[in-house]
Amino acid sequence: MTTQDLVSQIRSKKSFLCIGLDVDLDKIPRHLLLEDDPIFAFNKAIIDATHHLAVAYKPNTAFYEAYGIRGWQALAKTIAYLNEHHPELLTIADAKRGDIGNTSGRYAKAFFEDLQFDSITVAPYMGKDSVEPFLSYSDKFTILLALTSNEGAYDFQVLPSGGEALYKQVIKTSRTWQNAQNLMYVVGATKAAYLGEIRRLVPDNFFLVPGVGAQGGSLKEVCQYGMNHQVGLLINASRSIIYASSTADYAEAAAAKAAELQQQMELVLRDR
Repeated sequence: MTTQDLVSQIRSKKSFLCIGLDVDLDKIPRHLLLEDDPIFAFNKAIIDATHHLAVAYKPNTAFYEAYGIRGWQALAKTIAYLNEHHPELLTIADAKRGDIGNTSGRYAKAFFEDLQFDSITVAPYMGKDSVEPFLSYSDKFTILLALTSNEGAYDFQVLPSGGEALYKQVIKTSRTWQNAQNLMYVVGATKAAYLGEIRRLVPDNFFLVPGVGAQGGSLKEVCQYGMNHQVGLLINASRSIIYASSTADYAEAAAAKAAELQQQMELVLRDR
């Protein structure tokens, strides 16, 4: 997967939608619990119903790790299914890893080689040597947490450091790292006012933007401040799509919600 592959898919589908596959067994339709692998059964139905509307899928690994080995197996089956049937789609491991270099190297191997994800979210707090093991995979994307959508983001990320906000220092420093052209950045939709400043710091990189939908972020504002010459945005929606219905029509309901966002994106792209 290259940036141009992603941009081509965005132009073809008139969409820059990423669907988060955050599966909670307490929220999926009850009849799926009778399946041998209810998590995979749920994911497969969502993917089959929405793949023509999305350009990426993002499982949050915590929702799989919480179920032990069966959750990990369901995650592996989900990514294998996507890679086999929809190799054009970007797969994102929302794992937020980041540790000393040799440990990060093992994380990178697990997600990029074993599970065959195209990308992974990474926490930058430990600096260059914790991130470059991911960036050493030149055919993969490393998605750095820059300015997140949660309330606690204000605890550290916007604090002054060297005369400017810490998140700006993180972004500027990351541009000096090996294969920095393969970086993407997480910027929360609820922080839309900051997007213009971040875009000026990294004009060519893609942003992964959570927070549109259940968290109340504005698609219009995100596009206004965050788009670049090749769109440069992946808008993630999870709960608002995958839990649109808790009954047997859950996949159709998810497709309807995804279509609503895709149609809004098509209008944005048309007006550019």
